[in-house]
Amino acid sequence: MNTAKTVLVLGGGIGGLVAASRLRKGLSQEHRVVLIERESDYVFAPSFLWLMTGLRRREKISRPLSKLQKQGIELVQGSIERIDPGAHTVWVDGREFTGDYLVIALGAELAPETIPGLAGAGHNFYTLAGAEALRDARLELRTGRVVVLVSAMPFKCPAAPYEAAMLLEYDFRKRRLHEQIEVDLYSPEPGPMAVAGPDVSRQVRQMVEAKGIGYYPEHSVTQVDATARCLQFANGASAKFDLLAYVPPHRAPRVVAECGLTGESGWIPVHRQTLETQFPGVYAIGDVTGIMLSVGKPLPKAGVFAHGEAEVVANNLVHAINGKGKPVQFDGHGECFIETGDGKAGFGSGNFFAEPVPEIRLRKPSRTLHVGKVAFEKYWLFEWF
Repeated sequence: MNTAKTVLVLGGGIGGLVAASRLRKGLSQEHRVVLIERESDYVFAPSFLWLMTGLRRREKISRPLSKLQKQGIELVQGSIERIDPGAHTVWVDGREFTGDYLVIALGAELAPETIPGLAGAGHNFYTLAGAEALRDARLELRTGRVVVLVSAMPFKCPAAPYEAAMLLEYDFRKRRLHEQIEVDLYSPEPGPMAVAGPDVSRQVRQMVEAKGIGYYPEHSVTQVDATARCLQFANGASAKFDLLAYVPPHRAPRVVAECGLTGESGWIPVHRQTLETQFPGVYAIGDVTGIMLSVGKPLPKAGVFAHGEAEVVANNLVHAINGKGKPVQFDGHGECFIETGDGKAGFGSGNFFAEPVPEIRLRKPSRTLHVGKVAFEKYWLFEWF
């Protein structure tokens, strides 16, 4: 009897890449690991912050996904048109693929068009093209007001807008423009990275405001006038800008919403330790998931969690398929660097599954931690490619 299994991994971001690589290493060759991804290149998104300030080039932070084929991973490049989670079947540009297991790692879809005027008014630094456009636009600005905008909740990489504001302030200061250019940050959040707790939130806010950056929490943008360069907020406030750098609204990809995988939150509900969905043999990891914490807030959308969840799912599928190892559980631990400019970075880490509240510690910014983030970038691209 044929016992060969096929695992379909949907999405080639951090979670999908780690899952596919770990599965391929753990499974014998009669089993297939198929990675389905729309893009031809993997791009290390944490480096967009350095890209937008001219410290990186796209070729330094991207790698062709075709390299994965040398590991024995089957790569299918194309757009996923439909998913049938009950049948473990996926349609990609008219082609049909069926597996014994599905690992859904499709991330969050960026939707700037859902806020009137936003897409044409500024630069979406959560995309490669947007970060490059911001890099060029910042060089043309000699005086005025830069606004970093968080347009909606939730969004991935909770520290990123705060890092962006601090790195832009540092860039203008390096170029002796800090007296001519003001940097402000608007967000619907009550405070920075609130899910990490009030102490961490307070510390991050202090980092931002210590650099002279204006911080405006609880400001939910409703529309943007690109001609007048003006933001309108739900609380009645408005704000002018000369250069707008924004985090766009996030939502689950259309194909995920249409196939019945999403729950009331709009994201895929999963068992928080095993990442299993309501469909047997179907798992979801990373930004596409919605995992509620004891404090009533969702687990942040961040690459570190996608990575950890991918390790758990891959390990458990290897165990289920060929009996290797033993089952493990995702424990909710995570960490991230927080770039502050001046060649320094902070570092937050802890257990988001802790009861009754997450237990997170933030180390103060230092040059050593900045070097650590640079080393991590190089390690990541070397390790997986």
